[in-house]
Amino acid sequence: MHTRDQWRLAFFLCVGALCGLALGSVGWGLFAGCLWYVLRLQQSLAELLAWLRNRKENEPPEQPGILEALSLEIDFLRERHKKRKKRLGSYLKQFRRATRALPDATLLLGEDDTIVWANEAAARDLGIRWPEDVEQRITNLVRLPALVDYIESSRNSPSTLIDIPSPVDDQRRLSVLTAPVGDNERLMVARDVTQLHRANQVRSDFVANVSHELRTPLTVLKGYVETLTAQTDVCPPAWRSALRHMTVHVERMQSLTEELLLLSRLESEDRVAAPEFVDVPELISEIQQRTRELNGAEEHMIALDIDGDLCLLGARQELYSAFANLVFNAVRYTPDRGVIKIRWYRDAEGAHFSVEDNGVGIAPEHLPRLTERFYRVDASRNRDGEPGGTGLGLAIVKHVLARHDGMLRVTSVVGKGSCFIADFAEGGIASRQVTQTPLADRDAS
Repeated sequence: MHTRDQWRLAFFLCVGALCGLALGSVGWGLFAGCLWYVLRLQQSLAELLAWLRNRKENEPPEQPGILEALSLEIDFLRERHKKRKKRLGSYLKQFRRATRALPDATLLLGEDDTIVWANEAAARDLGIRWPEDVEQRITNLVRLPALVDYIESSRNSPSTLIDIPSPVDDQRRLSVLTAPVGDNERLMVARDVTQLHRANQVRSDFVANVSHELRTPLTVLKGYVETLTAQTDVCPPAWRSALRHMTVHVERMQSLTEELLLLSRLESEDRVAAPEFVDVPELISEIQQRTRELNGAEEHMIALDIDGDLCLLGARQELYSAFANLVFNAVRYTPDRGVIKIRWYRDAEGAHFSVEDNGVGIAPEHLPRLTERFYRVDASRNRDGEPGGTGLGLAIVKHVLARHDGMLRVTSVVGKGSCFIADFAEGGIASRQVTQTPLADRDAS
């Protein structure tokens, strides 16, 4: 208790005691003094409460003691809170100015994907206005199926980038990414990548046009070289070595142009237009036969583990190209009498085509870039005397798998070998027995 309050209480008790002594009852006098003190304290507390509720119209209690100290302390805390609030408001204004200046559309999504906040770029790129669209679900305002599926799928899992057309202008492309912020909130950023998309399209068109224009002169050149090589009576012996080298490089250029054209066609469409039943075991058998022809004297040991009833729905020629690239790469980078294991199997996660070898292996720093166009690991990986590839094989594999809802996994250890696995989702899997049963019933009928 404050000293002044102690003296005040003592004063009230003394006055009550004197009054009680005069009236012949000291106890009742002390009780009256305590009651008087409590009533005065209650009045001071009421004045303090009125001041706290309305500081502009009421004055703080002026009674010296603990109530005065309490009023001063409250006033100090209020002033400090006001300064902190002003400072936070200044920070918030700076943040809003900074986010308004961001060139990317930025949104804060709350629970159930409702819009908590959005910058001005969101109206330009996504058609979302703030504060008009606050508390609205983004999936109700932007009805692009790809974006709706992306938001739903990224809610409980790490999100990746997705490219979508702008709902405001379908000629523009946006790259969208979401990231968790706090509890049940996510930050969504949409970047305009129209120029990058156009540059990639121009590059793809250029490569496709050049490859198409090279096909005819290469075919003519190869025809003349084969004609000269076949006419041994006319062709001088000194030219034969040069013609053989010309044949090898013309065939390599033809292979390069064909792969470039195939890659351009794969990039032009996201999915297979008309999926058909693909007998994968038969396809793998064809690849195995061609592998033995290419293998020649090296005599690699090829081990097969194939599920004979497991098939796919897709484009047969594309799957053949993807699987053949994986197998031929294993042959190219596996030493003589090496072991290549080919598996086609199914588990709870889907269907898998696996090619494992005990070749030279791939260093870890090369693995993330294997599927890039023209990316080739150091030439020392090739077997002696084996010409290098075009650097497009794994890029083709990546695009083929993407068109079939699949993905490529690679593991490798230098000096021990590599394992390439093509994973396919359940939606694209078919069974030879299920597919052929209706045909048998139709024949029987």
